[in-house]
Amino acid sequence: MNFTNTRTSVKAKLATIALATLGAGTITGLAVAAVTSVPAHAKEMLRDVRTAIELRLPKTPITSLNCEGFGGLCEVVSKKTLFYIDERARYLFVGRLYDMESRADLTAAKLLELNPELLVANNARNNVRDQPGTNTASKPAQNVPIGDLPAAGAIHWGNKAGAKLVVFSDFNCGYCKRLTGELIKARVQVEERPISIFGEKSRKTAEAVICAHDPAKALHDAYADKPVKAKKPCDTAGLDANEAFARKHGFGGTPVIVRASDGAVIEGYRSASDIRVFAGQTKEAAK
Repeated sequence: MNFTNTRTSVKAKLATIALATLGAGTITGLAVAAVTSVPAHAKEMLRDVRTAIELRLPKTPITSLNCEGFGGLCEVVSKKTLFYIDERARYLFVGRLYDMESRADLTAAKLLELNPELLVANNARNNVRDQPGTNTASKPAQNVPIGDLPAAGAIHWGNKAGAKLVVFSDFNCGYCKRLTGELIKARVQVEERPISIFGEKSRKTAEAVICAHDPAKALHDAYADKPVKAKKPCDTAGLDANEAFARKHGFGGTPVIVRASDGAVIEGYRSASDIRVFAGQTKEAAK
């Protein structure tokens, strides 16, 4: 977000909102401070946006406010309600916000953070089924038959004593990289199955990882942007099987997490705590 370019407009808008809202010609000390001061950095900008929202929606408590990473919008949480507003607090948007680069449903991720009970697989998939680019003609079933996948095409890593999760990922997906760190924190057992969402580059990296002397180490090297070299040509048909499986079951992007015990599916980045809930694994059990 460009804070410099929006300072004047936010300042002017706050003045308009305050005058329109209070109407009697008297502005509170809070409104005066917001109108007469120009924010010097991001923290003060957030303060101004918060003031504008409070003037527009005086009966709506603001639990959290975040204006970074939403393309000029601000994410507003009011208890367990989520909505978006522009930096001048004029336009309010209620709906799903997608990151087209990472193919992630940002709204679903936040709603699951606010409401962990939504981690029921079917509800989580419904959160992303209308995502642009998703093959809605072949929507994921409530549970997918992981047993149909061949042993080839899988990279095993993580806590061998933990609950097992199957993760469909792409080495060029930023959220997949972030998810790896959360899977480590959750101390689950991971069967990672690469699919090439981002094309030829992703496929070449996946082949190098699968054919590496130590695929698990190569996987983490790939996410760390370290060079990965295949030990020698090997059978990569397992990668084709991964991609065919993903298409068949309507996976619209990466990452996709499948619970090995019953095939339940959630899509997108999740925190370690959410992963433990989905896997049915407590912190104590993961130690």
